[in-house]
Amino acid sequence: MIAALRPNTAPFARGSAPRLVAACLVTLVAAGCQSRSPETTGSIDAPRIAAGQVESLAESYAANPNDLGIAMRYAQALRATDQRAQASAVLQQAALRNPRNTAVLGAYGKSLVEVGRLQEAQDVLQNAHSPAQPDWRILSAQGSVSDQLGDHARAQSFYEAALKIRPDEPSVLSNLGLSYALARQLDRAEETMRVAVSRPGADARVRGNLALVLGLKGRFDEAEAILRRDLPPAEVAANLASLRSLAAQSTRAAAAASARKPADRG
Repeated sequence: MIAALRPNTAPFARGSAPRLVAACLVTLVAAGCQSRSPETTGSIDAPRIAAGQVESLAESYAANPNDLGIAMRYAQALRATDQRAQASAVLQQAALRNPRNTAVLGAYGKSLVEVGRLQEAQDVLQNAHSPAQPDWRILSAQGSVSDQLGDHARAQSFYEAALKIRPDEPSVLSNLGLSYALARQLDRAEETMRVAVSRPGADARVRGNLALVLGLKGRFDEAEAILRRDLPPAEVAANLASLRSLAAQSTRAAAAASARKPADRG
């Protein structure tokens, strides 16, 4: 399904109610958004976890917490089972033990975004790579943090830097498009999102974000056509209802903001 409007997030989750009008969506109406996921594009990978695997990894980690491989696999398993705060705690210890390991710092920084600790994430992520060896995934995560802190211009500079390393990466283009949407530049958002959708590797998440932008522009028929590519009818209908609600909120907010502007003095 379409997720709350935020960069680097998976817009589809079958079997759960639409979250389009979640608290995070106030970003279009006001500024600033606290979101859960730093990236689809560059988050800690979350493989499928078999029953009992988390418990087994927990035992291995308790027996040898200094083993970085075990710690990272345990954090992955915790995240995959939606135990994000615990995953972040494991990664924090791994980062303390391996303060120069950029892979660990990157994973820890992204986990901090997932649990809403944005200022801490900002500090950790900037140490997760260097100007001499930039990582496009980390740059994209840094963009997500800046967007969620309401600094969309800075976020866009991070996404643009990531695209210099990874030209036409659909996930980064999608994040950039959402950033424009958060800044209420909907035409630019649509243009960027259409480029993202056209690139090899674009998936349902990217298409869902294009549908979100089209919905914000009131073009619900086009949004519906895109959603139907990836969702069953009931979920399409639920997401469209959420899109209509969000678009109405955005319109009311824009009208209120316009009414608050002082009149021009001739």
